Amino acid sequence: MNEVVSCVVAATANSSFSTSVLGLLHFLHSRGRSSSSCVHTPSQLLRDFATQELNAFLWLSLVAVTTLLLIKLFQLFGLWLRAKTIPGPPSPSFFGHCKLFSRKNSTFTDVLSESHLLYGPIVKLWLGPTQLLVSVRDPALIQEMLIKAEDKLPFTGKVFQLAFGQSSLFSPSFEKVQKRRELLENELNERLFKNDDLIPMKVADFITDKIENIRTKGSIDTRLLSQHMAFTIMGATFFGNGFLASPKAAMYEELFMMIAKDACYWASYNLTPIWRRDFWSYQSLCTKLKCLTQDILQHCRKGHKLFGYTDQHVHNASSNKEMKLEHGAQYCTDDELQDYYFFLDVKDHQDGKEEACGNIMRLMFHGCQTTSALISNVLNRLAVHREIQDKVYSEISTVGRNPSKYEHEDVYRMPLLLATIYESARLLPTGPMLQRCSLKHDLCLATGVTIPAGAVLVVPVELVQKDDSSWGSDASDFNPYRFLSNDTKGSGSAEDLSVTGFSSFVLNDPNENAAFLPFGSGARACIGQKFIIQLVASVLASLLKEYEIRLNSESDNESNTTLKNNFLEHHPNSQILFVRRDQ
Repeated sequence: MNEVVSCVVAATANSSFSTSVLGLLHFLHSRGRSSSSCVHTPSQLLRDFATQELNAFLWLSLVAVTTLLLIKLFQLFGLWLRAKTIPGPPSPSFFGHCKLFSRKNSTFTDVLSESHLLYGPIVKLWLGPTQLLVSVRDPALIQEMLIKAEDKLPFTGKVFQLAFGQSSLFSPSFEKVQKRRELLENELNERLFKNDDLIPMKVADFITDKIENIRTKGSIDTRLLSQHMAFTIMGATFFGNGFLASPKAAMYEELFMMIAKDACYWASYNLTPIWRRDFWSYQSLCTKLKCLTQDILQHCRKGHKLFGYTDQHVHNASSNKEMKLEHGAQYCTDDELQDYYFFLDVKDHQDGKEEACGNIMRLMFHGCQTTSALISNVLNRLAVHREIQDKVYSEISTVGRNPSKYEHEDVYRMPLLLATIYESARLLPTGPMLQRCSLKHDLCLATGVTIPAGAVLVVPVELVQKDDSSWGSDASDFNPYRFLSNDTKGSGSAEDLSVTGFSSFVLNDPNENAAFLPFGSGARACIGQKFIIQLVASVLASLLKEYEIRLNSESDNESNTTLKNNFLEHHPNSQILFVRRDQ
């Protein structure tokens, strides 16, 4: 006791420790020692203090990490428990059903087809210990799921971020994109009814001129032609009619497709490969594309409207900069574009990191991808099924002898042409899968099955659209008459058409069938379905009026286009000929 008192007296006597934290630490440290001496150097006190602080930090870190791991473990067990009620094959290992997807001569669709045959319309597969995939095949359940599951997976849309920049239009959360999707859909639909909007005719004339220039060289590659047609349609849609006359349109198409082709490759890296020289070359091309997009926007804005919006103030404020662009400068700031590109009304809702041209380029890409596949499919179907092509031509000729007041409305009087487009999309959809997700809440279906939040929800479109229970025994056959009906006999047929003619047939709404999903369904359905179908039909009608489409019998790729059980199996590089009907 005397030793402790003497230490306290000594500590208080020393003025340097009387009011400092080190003095208190010195006293406590001295009290715990067996030695009677209470004289310690400052360096010893600092070392002891640092040791104690480090130990405390390590203990806190250990507790935090252990707590985090326990939370993750409980979440994992909770996911397994909730997914237990969903039917599906047992997982062979902790890493899920990865071996099923790596089988030779077997696609992802094949795996889902086998699983659905064994386990019913709802099947679960584990992509990993924490990633659950749920496939839905029944049309009624699909419709319910697509309405309730409005979100996309968080990594969806990141593939083209390097190429096209930030874009909030493709945000995984539906709440963030709902307003913008509605505005764009309304604008697209309004353009169909504007009397002064002549995009279908101008695009058709432009493409006809291109075909006339290249058909004399022989057969035409279907994939390249469809890509060019789709790009022209998308360019005229998002940039206006001035895009067709832009001197940089051809350069823009070549650069755009080059970048889109490699986008998935560079996005496959978990870490941005800044150490690779060819990556920086790719980034240089992306920057050039952005500048070229802005340059074409400036070019097309002169004397034209962009999606119906005009902004004279912006036009005057940026006139000097436009003159600079004409003399070689290709770049304008994002602020100059914010006031007149097609999301003018929702500018306040944009993400601060979003690039002004990001939405335009991404919409261009997705539109070109889907439209190109549709056009290519229809061209090949018409080339193989010559009898359908002849009837479509007769339909076009009949309508042409009695045109509507507005020429672009004539396509609605061509039910067989539209039915051919829908049937082509049914048999060979653009994508084999529809993907959805419910990010925040578990998804409860009417059957009582509960799908955990965050699970990957997929619809095997190819299986659903060729299911006999939804489309009949000829579900795998090319039969556009399934989308036609008459007033007395319901669904039409080729025989009925030959007897009664075209006037008695009407086109059924394909979306009334829940198993028709080439354009999606529910909250995230394609907002441009009606617009694109009308444009594609108008362009095809103009082409078929002038040309007969044939397969190139002398092409080396002839064997790549065959009929297998009346189902078209075509290679993307099949060759076709355009033969003028007046020859």
